[in-house]
Amino acid sequence: MNDDAAILLIEDSDTQALQLRRMFERAGFRIDRTRDAETALETLNHSRPDLLVVDYRLPGMNGDELVRIVRQTGATRTLPILMLTGDDASDVERQGLDSGANAYVPKRGGAELILSRVRALLRQVRARPLGDGPAAALRQARLLLLAPQDTASDQLVSDLAAEGYHVGHVAGIADTLKAIDEEAADGILVVEQPGDPSFGLSAKLDARRTARASGVALVALTDDAEPATVLAGLAAGADDVVSRGRDGDMLLVRIRAIVRRKLARDEEAAGIAREQAQAIALAQARAEADAAERLAQANAELAGANALLRETQAQLVQSAKMASLGELVAGIAHEINNPLAFILAHQATVERAVAGAANADDDARGALLTKAADRLQSIRSGLTRIQELVVKLRRFSRLDDGEVSRIDIPDAIDAVLTLLAPRLGSVEVVRTYGPARMLECSGALVNQVVMNIVANAADAVDPVAGRIAITTGAADGMFCIQVDDNGPGVPEDRRERVFEPFFTTKDVGSGTGLGLAIAYGVVRSHGGTIAIERAVQGGASFIIRIPERP
Repeated sequence: MNDDAAILLIEDSDTQALQLRRMFERAGFRIDRTRDAETALETLNHSRPDLLVVDYRLPGMNGDELVRIVRQTGATRTLPILMLTGDDASDVERQGLDSGANAYVPKRGGAELILSRVRALLRQVRARPLGDGPAAALRQARLLLLAPQDTASDQLVSDLAAEGYHVGHVAGIADTLKAIDEEAADGILVVEQPGDPSFGLSAKLDARRTARASGVALVALTDDAEPATVLAGLAAGADDVVSRGRDGDMLLVRIRAIVRRKLARDEEAAGIAREQAQAIALAQARAEADAAERLAQANAELAGANALLRETQAQLVQSAKMASLGELVAGIAHEINNPLAFILAHQATVERAVAGAANADDDARGALLTKAADRLQSIRSGLTRIQELVVKLRRFSRLDDGEVSRIDIPDAIDAVLTLLAPRLGSVEVVRTYGPARMLECSGALVNQVVMNIVANAADAVDPVAGRIAITTGAADGMFCIQVDDNGPGVPEDRRERVFEPFFTTKDVGSGTGLGLAIAYGVVRSHGGTIAIERAVQGGASFIIRIPERP
């Protein structure tokens, strides 16, 4: 119950309005007052009080007409309304309740009765939480009558059923408490036990609905309508106290008024629940749209980063290839320079021998020409060596175009070994080629993969006692190239990492860490595998397997 609630008082009499204002303010309520119904409607268009106190007799529009307008508007349909009148006629009370007022109090009833009615109406606002499920639409209101099985109770059940209610009749409070727990009733009518002025049944039921936050209406039925009896019932927790001895129609009107308010509260809660569900759905839709937009932006940024990464990787691979090419060029220059110097030296010897033979006697001339012939033969050997080197270089260059073709693998390996000769130095290279020679692949399989592996092996083994074994063969649809060395080998904890970009065991400045990463990528692009094992000679064994195409 909220004793600081805001009350809108509609009263045309200044004297009575002042008395009511003082009474409500002493009770802790906040009061706003208008003189007529028209002004009250204008006030309700701008603010919503917690309760209306309406005089039935007003200038212009009567109080019951004001209540009907208030009940027609969804925003104020469940607003608690207490109607006051100075009339004693029951038909005035009937008209007030039929219009939609929740309770009727004669002004002569006194301040205590008016305040008790106000507090009872405000207590009903504590109905079920807004998050609970809405009541079913277009259904009979469910009433539960807690009363002994007698003629009067049977007649009341019959009258309520004729009014369109679905009525259940129980004699024990246990079934009634269960109905509150299960939200199985819209209203409970309690016939209090004779001789119980404390309204014990109503108090127990109100305690249970408070604990369950239930919005069920609670009406106490008594044998009299004395003010003391009404005050006791309202204090016990009943929403209304009605005498069974009054006019039967008035009893039904009072029950109808309180049940109507309960159903209106259910409808309001259902509307609020729908609005909340719509708001949640809208918020979720907006969140999903924002998330989709952020995801699209993140994907665009990721795509840009991936493109930049691929470009950077391509540049790094190209840099590594250029570094390898630089080493090859230096080796090739060395290989060509040796026979070239040899040829130039012998060419001078031949020139001198031919010039001397022109002026020498027969014996000397024969010796000089024989010497010149020997030197020409040596020159021919040097030129042949250069020619072979150029042929292998051209073959290597053709392998570097990246196109897939049928390649003689042993012949290609020989070309690579020729180019690596300066780097190999005195390292022994043993070649064991199987009968299968041709493989459909790109030239990078040899000039990048085999070259990098052999070059790494040459750096790992002893320059004098080093030994590298290269074996090729085919079995079970796989072409195999195996490179073994007698170096220190690769520890097991590093065998997976050696294929990572920039990972190297060499000293700083001695390697980029890209050679084996490039080799791994080339092998994977062929659908093959590359593995590192322990070689028979104690060093590393690189095994490359490439599927043969039919």
